[in-house]
Amino acid sequence: MHPSTHAQTNPDKPAYIMAATGETVSYKELDERSNQVAQLFRAGGLKPGDAIAIFMENNARYFEICWAAQRSGLYFTCISSRLTPGEIEYIVQDCGAKMFFTSKALEKTARELVTGNHLAGVQRKFAIGGGVEGYEDYEAARDAMPKTRIADETAGMDMLYSSGTTGRPKGIRIPLSGGAIDEVASLTMLAQFLYSMDENVRYLSPAPLYHAAPLRYCMTVNRLGGTVIVMEHFDPEEALKAIEKHKITHSQWVPTMFVRMLKMPEDVRKKYDVSSLKVAIHAAAPCPIPVKEQMIEWWGPVIFEYYAGSEGNGFCALNSEEWLAHKGSVGKPLLGKLHICDEEGNELPVGEAGTIYFEAEDPNAPQFQYYNDPKKTQESRHPIHKHWSTLGDIGKVDQDGYLYLTDRKAFMIISGGVNIYPQEAENVLVMHPAVADVAVIGVPNEDFGEEVKAVVQPANWADAGPALEAELMEFCKSQLSAIKCPRSIDFEEELPRHPTGKLYKRLIRDRYWGNKDSKIV
Repeated sequence: MHPSTHAQTNPDKPAYIMAATGETVSYKELDERSNQVAQLFRAGGLKPGDAIAIFMENNARYFEICWAAQRSGLYFTCISSRLTPGEIEYIVQDCGAKMFFTSKALEKTARELVTGNHLAGVQRKFAIGGGVEGYEDYEAARDAMPKTRIADETAGMDMLYSSGTTGRPKGIRIPLSGGAIDEVASLTMLAQFLYSMDENVRYLSPAPLYHAAPLRYCMTVNRLGGTVIVMEHFDPEEALKAIEKHKITHSQWVPTMFVRMLKMPEDVRKKYDVSSLKVAIHAAAPCPIPVKEQMIEWWGPVIFEYYAGSEGNGFCALNSEEWLAHKGSVGKPLLGKLHICDEEGNELPVGEAGTIYFEAEDPNAPQFQYYNDPKKTQESRHPIHKHWSTLGDIGKVDQDGYLYLTDRKAFMIISGGVNIYPQEAENVLVMHPAVADVAVIGVPNEDFGEEVKAVVQPANWADAGPALEAELMEFCKSQLSAIKCPRSIDFEEELPRHPTGKLYKRLIRDRYWGNKDSKIV
C-alpha cells in the first residue's frame, strides 16, 4: 500500500488536513507533488542511498517531501526545529545530506545556517514560502518539475537521530531494501493488527513531525488511505476541539499532553465530544499510574501503550484492559523475543531487573546501525548473542511476561516526551572556567515528567550562588537549544567520583527522586 495507489482509487480524499488553518491536501495532490519533488531530486543528481535533511515546523509541505524521498530511494532526516545552527550542522554533515529543506517560518535560524557556513557540502537549499536569502524558493523549484513518476522508483526510508556515546546524537541507519515503494512495512501490519487501522482512520497527530512516532504513524495512515489531522502546535483544548470537529478515531500522545488536558477545568473537558475515539496511543515516556487511570476513566478503555525505539529492534504493547491488570507495565513483546540480562549477559529470572534485550526473529537479517559510530553499535549488541540488541534500558518482567521499565538508557532525560541527552549540556558546562565538575540529570517535574538540572562543583566554592547559576544557564543556552539546558543549578563542594574517574550519577540523581539512602556500590 502506498499513497500513489489511493491517488488512483480515491484522488479527492484528504490525505491530511492542517488543524489550525484547515488547509487540506488530497491524495491526488500529495501524489503529484511528491512526484515533482522526486523529479527535483533526480534533476539534482540524487540517487538511491543518498540523503536529504528537513528542518521545518509542522506544515503542509512536510509530507510531500518525505514521500518524495521515500519513492526516490533516499534517506530523509527530520531535524528538530528547536536546534541551534551548530547542532543542525552536525546532523546535516553526519547524515551526508545533499539537499536541505527549511521554511520561511524558521527564517532566523535558516539565515544563520547560511551566513555561518553551517551547510557546507549541501548542494541545494530550499525554503518553503520563499524569500529567504541563500535558499531557493521551494514551491517554484517544485512546480517547474513534471508530475510524472520517476523511472527508477525504489523504497527509501527515514534516518532519525538518537544519542551517541559522546553526547552527540547518532543516526539510526537501516539498510534500504531495494524493493518497490509499496512494499509492506512492519509498522503498517502492526497498526492494522493492534489498532484496527484502515482507510477509514481519522488520525490526530498533536506532536512535532520531526519525532519518530508522529512521522512514522502519519505516513502509515497515508499508506492505508486514511486521513491525518496535523496540529501545528499542541494545545490541550484545541486538541479536544479537533477530536470533536474531525470525529477523530485514532490519535497518539505523550503523557505530558494527558497531564495538561487533565489539568483543564472539568467543565472545559466535558464540553467536547470525544466518543469517536477508538484508539488513543501513548509512548515516548513513562506515564504516571494516576494519570493513566484518569485518562481511562475519562476516555474509556481506548488507551493503548507501546514501548519501542527508533532502532526498530523490538516492540511491546498492551491495551487498557491489560494495563489495568498490570498497572505500570509497557506490555508484552510483539516484535522481538524479550530477554532480561545482567551486566555479563546472563539471563535473569522473573521479577529481577536487568538490561532489556530484544532477540531478532531472523538472526541473519540486517540489523540497525548507529551511523558513523561502530562503538555504540557494538555496545547495543549482547556480549554473546549478537542478534540480540538493547536500547540501553533497564526493566523486569512479571510471571505473565509483561515488561516494566525500571530505568532509562544512560540517564536520558525525557521531558514532555522529548529525549534530552545530559552529556551535551555537561560537555558545554564543564568548559566554563568557573566549573570544576558537573553532572546533568533529570529531576521530577509535575507537568513534563522530568526537567533538566545541573549539579556543579565550582572551581572556587566561594563563587557558588545565584549569580553563578544565572551565568552558567546563559552560557549553556548560548551553545545549545534551551530545552537541553538546565532549568536550575545546584552546587556541591565535590561530586562523587570513583578513583578511576567514573561519576556516580545515579547517587546524585536518586537524591532528587526520593531515594535518600542510595549508596555507591
